[in-house]
Amino acid sequence: MWEFIIQYWAEWAFGLLSAAVVAVAVKYKALLDGVLAILHDRIYQACQFYLAQGYVDMAGLKNVEYLYRSYHALGGNGTGTELYNRVKALPIRG
Repeated sequence: MWEFIIQYWAEWAFGLLSAAVVAVAVKYKALLDGVLAILHDRIYQACQFYLAQGYVDMAGLKNVEYLYRSYHALGGNGTGTELYNRVKALPIRG
């Protein structure tokens, strides 16, 4: 009898814990996706500014590089990489 009760409660507790872990994983993935989207947007805006300007200053290049490293580490796609490389190729002024 006790074995049945212990097994039942263990299965119930494990199921509850598993559901909680899945819920946290889903939220964590959503947070990562959100951070990646914000980084992509900032890289896009900054790169468009410097590309339209035709040059980049050292502080701007370091800022774009800082954003890009995190973006790339989170698995960002080739769009951000292409923009980053185009800004790196610009003349540096100031």
